[in-house]
Amino acid sequence: MIIRIVKLIIDREKVDEFQLFFEKAKPSIGNFIGCSHVELLKETKKGNVYFTYSHWKNEEMLQNYRNSFFFQGIWKNTKTYLSGKPEAWSLNKIDL
Repeated sequence: MIIRIVKLIIDREKVDEFQLFFEKAKPSIGNFIGCSHVELLKETKKGNVYFTYSHWKNEEMLQNYRNSFFFQGIWKNTKTYLSGKPEAWSLNKIDL
């Protein structure tokens, strides 16, 4: 399983609008082939720093999503809310 974390710094004036946008997009992201979990997290001290947290069956399915027409539209819209450079990590879950 791949865990994908993306840090997004949102324009403070667009926080509510961004949350609504993500709420509407979340079901479609979660239903994308290979995705088993998706959620939006908000940093506790800074009201405009968010993280998307998603689980993917494997790297290939994550890349299929990232290369999809659907993602291109989501990302194009997401960029309109940003006030800083996004950061992303793809992580392997380690079961000990």
